[in-house]
Amino acid sequence: MTQSQAGMNYRSDVAFTPAVKSAQEARGSRAGYEKAMTRHDWENRVTPALEAFIAERDSFYLATASADGQPYIQHRGGPKGFLKVLDEGRLAFADYRGNRQYISVGNLSENDKAFIFLMDYPNRRRIKVWGRAEYVEGESEVLQRVADQDYDALPERAIVFHIEAWDSNCPQHITPRYTVEELGERGFADMPMGD
Repeated sequence: MTQSQAGMNYRSDVAFTPAVKSAQEARGSRAGYEKAMTRHDWENRVTPALEAFIAERDSFYLATASADGQPYIQHRGGPKGFLKVLDEGRLAFADYRGNRQYISVGNLSENDKAFIFLMDYPNRRRIKVWGRAEYVEGESEVLQRVADQDYDALPERAIVFHIEAWDSNCPQHITPRYTVEELGERGFADMPMGD
């Protein structure tokens, strides 16, 4: 954790770095965030509500960066719940063979800072998770826990994400989007979608 301007350490300091706090101060929002953090800092453990949210996700975005800070964001998808809660401080998912670019794996080999962005478009909710990630290859209990038994392919590795902080965002500017399954649940599956 970093030292805040008021001398307190907050989990939110993972995002609110000194440069961010300076930008907030210059633009008038720092005092509000400092006050909010003294009342309720971000979480750093999986709560029952977060676990339930993760269990319903069929995709998320993983951000990594190289040692020199070159960012990379990758979409990850699978059946609902493919992102697993290992325990209150760790998430993990199976990494199957894809286009074999290995950008995330290469980035994690030299910079373990990572970020997960989870979206719930129909309900206009999003969760941001900061932490550190590692990949686990070869036979392991983690790899067995994250492998999808209904999928023919075998995972090449597991990505294990160690949570440092997480927060949810307001629904402003989230356009609801629905999967075919969600449209069916809402009674729109048979509706014509246009030409």
